[in-house]
Amino acid sequence: MTTTISKNSNLLTFINIFNMQPAHQQEVADGLKEVTVHIVSRQPGFVSASLHKSHDGTRVIMYAQWRSREDQEAAYEAMRGNPESKAILDKIMAVTSYQLGTFDVVETF
Repeated sequence: MTTTISKNSNLLTFINIFNMQPAHQQEVADGLKEVTVHIVSRQPGFVSASLHKSHDGTRVIMYAQWRSREDQEAAYEAMRGNPESKAILDKIMAVTSYQLGTFDVVETF
């Protein structure tokens, strides 16, 4: 599904920023892609996600849209409860610091 950013969408937006040493950037991006494709995107309420890598190699950003907070929370629990995705996430958390946030789109230009 394509990400559409609109202030009139009534979707919940999550922007998660993962900070790491450049040597780990591809590993983090690959892990997030794996978990999103095989677990997260199949959960009820998932709308879209976009994965971004910084040019300097120090950040990976995930922009995700959900229909509701409850859907996102249920997906997170499913992801943490799956042994394969939990192993990937544990590896990611070991090499990153991260900021998780929920946002509303105020305006698009």
